[in-house]
Amino acid sequence: MSKGVLIGVRNLHYALLKTDDATGVTYDTPVSIPGVRTINVKPSSGVDTLYGDDAPFDIASYLGDIEVTIDTAELSVEDMAALLGHTVSKGVMDFKSTDEAPYVAILFESVKSNGNRRFVKLLKGKFGEPEENYQTKDSSVHWNTAKITGHFVVRTYDSAWKRVADEDGKDFEVATATSWYESVEAATASSGSTTSNGGSGS
Repeated sequence: MSKGVLIGVRNLHYALLKTDDATGVTYDTPVSIPGVRTINVKPSSGVDTLYGDDAPFDIASYLGDIEVTIDTAELSVEDMAALLGHTVSKGVMDFKSTDEAPYVAILFESVKSNGNRRFVKLLKGKFGEPEENYQTKDSSVHWNTAKITGHFVVRTYDSAWKRVADEDGKDFEVATATSWYESVEAATASSGSTTSNGGSGS
């Protein structure tokens, strides 16, 4: 089998997280953001060693902050308002200090060098106000793309934070690829409940 090195990123979507508690999780239907350029996921994790009797005694792993930076060709007023908790009226977005960014999931895929795809979902995070750069036009074109940074955490319901599927992986089902962006997929069967879309918020 040919090598499957990741060489691209595309099909960025976000879905608002409506509920997340001990009984389950619910999301809105995913929304597409066109023109994604890069997605940088930087989990803070590690292994810590406890010493006792002048020797290593025990080892524990940990997962800390998960920083996610997205660079897109553009970010519409409507998408920015949805991600940051602002309101839009007649095409005008209002920024208020009291606005609270909602929790969201993001979904995307990366093409591999063997032609197959890797599908990714990050399940619960919030984005902060993006840095904006405006530059005068001169003899060359300056592309002022939209960058937005967020921080992701584990879900309350099942402690999950990420889901990954390789199209060329063992037991991969075609239905997974065709339905990846229809909803934020169900939690694992062993948890005893499923993720659904719709329903009342909390």
